[in-house]
Amino acid sequence: MVRRTKEEAQETRNRILDAAERVFQDRGVSRTSLNEIALAAGVTRGAIYWHFQDKADLFNAMLERVTLPFEDAIRRPDDAGAGPLDVMRETFSAAMQKTVNDPQVRRVFEIATHKVEYVGETRAVRDRHLAVRNEMHEHMTRRIGLAMARGQLAKRVSAETAAFGLHALIDGLIQNWMLDPEAFDLLVVGEQVLDTYLAGLAVTTP
Repeated sequence: MVRRTKEEAQETRNRILDAAERVFQDRGVSRTSLNEIALAAGVTRGAIYWHFQDKADLFNAMLERVTLPFEDAIRRPDDAGAGPLDVMRETFSAAMQKTVNDPQVRRVFEIATHKVEYVGETRAVRDRHLAVRNEMHEHMTRRIGLAMARGQLAKRVSAETAAFGLHALIDGLIQNWMLDPEAFDLLVVGEQVLDTYLAGLAVTTP
């Protein structure tokens, strides 16, 4: 009986989170009330407060259910045998693949980047976003610096500057694709743009 009660509670929690994703995507976070989420989930407002302290807690739980595209990359362990340029290509290719092929990841990523204002109770979302960005920047700076040290990339700009440009490029592609997925093929265009950027940093032969 206790196990069944826990299973039912988890089912209710998941139903609330599923509803929150749908309503947040449709209305935006700031314009969504807990009553609307309760109605969409088929539960009472009290049921929401049983599982979550407030809308911010619900929003954070929604984020924690999925791993957003760049978070996989920064959690990947270093491979001493892998070339730094190959690692960077694989990192961003995986992020684009996940965005295109996982509807839930795409939906939550869209909410977190396009449907939320970083004010009041959702300010913690900005902190999480910045933490992931900073980790990604550190990861890319280290890899680009290693490629420069090996003579694979030129030292026209600092590794840190090159990393900012690379992350902005791929992040911008993903966010623009989410606005209009029919505009271009993210996987094809993304790979081409990434290779073009890295080619611009490459050492040129006189």
